[in-house]
Amino acid sequence: MTSSPSRSRSRRAPSPMAVRVAHAALGGLVAVGWLVLPLARAGADDPATVARSAGVTAPPVAAPREGTATGDLVPPLVAVGAAGALAAYAYARRRRRATTRTTPGGDPEIVPLHELGRQAGQLLVEIDDCVRVAGEELGLAADRSAGDAIEPFAYDLRHAEAELAVAFRLRQRLDEAEAGGAIPAEDDTREVLEEIIARCQDAGRRLDAAAPGFDQIRALERNAAAALESAETRFRDVSARTPAAGATIADLHKRYAPVTSLPVAGDAEQAKDRLVFTTFHLDQARQYADRGDGAKAAAHLRAAEGALGQAADLVSGVHRLAGELASAAAELPVALAAVETVRDAARGHAPDGSTGLVARLGHAEALLAGVRHETAAGPYDPLDALRRVMEAAAGLAGAGGGVVPDGRAHTLLTARSALAGASCFIGTHRGAVGSTARTRLAEAERLLGQGSATLSEVRRADDLAREARRLAERDVRAYGNPAGGRGGAGAGGAVLGGILLSDGEGGPMSYGGPRTRGRRAAFFT
Repeated sequence: MTSSPSRSRSRRAPSPMAVRVAHAALGGLVAVGWLVLPLARAGADDPATVARSAGVTAPPVAAPREGTATGDLVPPLVAVGAAGALAAYAYARRRRRATTRTTPGGDPEIVPLHELGRQAGQLLVEIDDCVRVAGEELGLAADRSAGDAIEPFAYDLRHAEAELAVAFRLRQRLDEAEAGGAIPAEDDTREVLEEIIARCQDAGRRLDAAAPGFDQIRALERNAAAALESAETRFRDVSARTPAAGATIADLHKRYAPVTSLPVAGDAEQAKDRLVFTTFHLDQARQYADRGDGAKAAAHLRAAEGALGQAADLVSGVHRLAGELASAAAELPVALAAVETVRDAARGHAPDGSTGLVARLGHAEALLAGVRHETAAGPYDPLDALRRVMEAAAGLAGAGGGVVPDGRAHTLLTARSALAGASCFIGTHRGAVGSTARTRLAEAERLLGQGSATLSEVRRADDLAREARRLAERDVRAYGNPAGGRGGAGAGGAVLGGILLSDGEGGPMSYGGPRTRGRRAAFFT
């Protein structure tokens, strides 16, 4: 979603145009005053005439003393005009600075750029969490509500998603400019950050406004028993699949290189931890529902639903990776043979003295030889091997001697695998993951979400998704292991997963924006 220029301008800080106009008015008044001064001294004899020409009424005065010039009134008038222009300038400047003051009601000060960047990053994380949770709970509501009843809330969520997508895109462009050495001017950077903040705030307000109506549709407080029955059915299904996920991870470790299973190495154990948390809160919800305390039952049920959803994602991620590795292993021999054929033909077509082409050919040969060696030596990583074969194919494009397969299907396989893995990791560890990793993930999703993504865009999405995963893992390592709070068994994992808020509210997240997402915390006891 893109904004119109007028809408975009309205979100930003006031334009410095008012300041420039004030400067021009001041200079003009001073110039006119000094031009008029000699004429006034030479031809003006009546003080009242001067006063009337300036639009004021002169009081009765005595006869002028000898040697007094009526033109002496002009400098005061010029001074008054200059004072007015200065006042306009001060007002415009004060208004501009007031829009970015650091403290309400305090002395107006421009927010430092680093602080503005921190605010933008915090809002990106908050709204991304809100959108994720809103999508999850909307899906649960759709299972038990008519489509026309939930459509207004689905529309509000789509609006928030669109605003968030634009905000992430702006942040990505800013990061790319800084990484490329083309550091934007401070005013330009400030405008981008203010736009990000405005977009996130708009998305948050939309979800906050929709939250009360959504609670009426979901009616967890009134229909806790029915929602509990649905959650318990899902719990039994995920619990039955979790042991198989552990067995699948062990099998991946045996069949492929050890690095292959690292992305999901602890997912089965984390899924079990989320299920322990789910068990505790389903039991609490059942007890409160039996006592007729719908508010507390709803709070514990929301916590259980959040943990159950993450357990399902973790288990599904293991099986998804196993399927992707099997597909890559099946596709690799065909892709490798096709690219090697082109490589062999290109050897005889490389013109003498073409150092660039020779270098590209050498790089492609090194990649293909490495893949051949790994596949012959024993367990290997099929996805990484297929990725390197496609890199070799890209290097041979234009080398002559044969048609290089575009490899779009193979590149899509590796890119989608990287994207799904990064998305699952960030979603199940969002309590610790910052805005940079989420920004890279959002850009990868944007590129792959285009129906006609080019091969270069698919490769770029693959790189961004893997970068997002690396940055997210770094954030999690820095975050450490959160201590369990009042959430009972498994609460530490629930805080890490963003199921429970860790900002002092301590309750489960629900459909809504930053102001309403923790509304059930008061009943989470």
